[in-house]
Amino acid sequence: MTGEKKRLRVGILFGGRSGEHEVSLASAASVIRALDPERYEVVPIGITKDGGWRVGSAAATAGSLRDVLRSGQPVVLAAEPSTAVLIPLGEGSDRAGLRLDVVFPVLHGTFGEDGTVQGLLELAGLPYVGAGVLGSAVGMDKDVQKRLLQQARLPVVPFLVVTRRDWETGRNTTLARLTRTFRFPVFVKPATLGSSVGMTKVRHRRDLPAALDHAAEFAQKILVERAISGREIEVSVLGNAEPQASVPGEIVPHREFYDYTAKYLEEGTRLLIPAPLTRTQVRTFQQLAVRAFHVLECRGMARVDFFLERRTGKIYVNEINTIPGFTSISMYPKLWEASGLPYPRLIDRLIALALEEHREKTRTKYSIELPAGAGGALEA
Repeated sequence: MTGEKKRLRVGILFGGRSGEHEVSLASAASVIRALDPERYEVVPIGITKDGGWRVGSAAATAGSLRDVLRSGQPVVLAAEPSTAVLIPLGEGSDRAGLRLDVVFPVLHGTFGEDGTVQGLLELAGLPYVGAGVLGSAVGMDKDVQKRLLQQARLPVVPFLVVTRRDWETGRNTTLARLTRTFRFPVFVKPATLGSSVGMTKVRHRRDLPAALDHAAEFAQKILVERAISGREIEVSVLGNAEPQASVPGEIVPHREFYDYTAKYLEEGTRLLIPAPLTRTQVRTFQQLAVRAFHVLECRGMARVDFFLERRTGKIYVNEINTIPGFTSISMYPKLWEASGLPYPRLIDRLIALALEEHREKTRTKYSIELPAGAGGALEA
């Protein structure tokens, strides 16, 4: 008689020290509900707004995940590849720890999507879903991201970057530089944040200082770019070395543009899946999405966002999101569902890609074996 197949223990990382903390809870709850309990053992790992790590029992709603954050067992992740465990903290805790097989970071924004958590997982020797340290960092930093896309000759909207220091020490110089470069309207946003947090559409020069002040609250670099009058097209990408692109979808916001309120706080925004495009346009969007995925060193998953300018028909790569929204009604999973890959199978595939990428990394040598007697020369 054969024994039962061992379930994979999947750590679901959610919450985090970010303006997108609440969004993460909704995404994580959807992922947990989609995981097959016969194949996976779920370990919810919440990161509080002040950076504390908490672990709880399997939960399937955003509300119960808040309970994990409030009253879960405090833990730390051992940054040692021989253990891959969560170590409980506090008196009377089980010091044996909880071993993980793979981690699914469902974190958005700073300290979750920017390479920091990915670096910790690398130190711990844990497989994890999504882009690595470099791809995550580049995906979060819109300044570096756009410069890499430009270098690869992918079309991006004209932009300039202002550092918080330069803005605070040279306001008049900065305003003169921006008004020489752009005609209004422009968008002003933090260069290292997502979900449109801190973003303002500026129509007149007099409104530019307030927009820059607002963006500077959230990041040390501020991105200023020409406003595009166009359609917002999104494509989901899935894979490692040989990624594939989904059918494109279109965002039709009920507000003037797709800001944080339109995304998360109000109903009315429509998702058109598939987007009404010609076959040639579909192929172009898919090819550009895969190219951007490669150029920005992504792995596992990403959602690539585009503008299709109404007047000219020109396509611009807007940005890449390495941990896109993951609720069952979010664009990333809905695009794959429309492409023939249902939500639960998408989660299975992402975990398989994480394990595949980890196996590939383990083939890399990180030390050299010295010939006998060679050590003496190094010690001299």
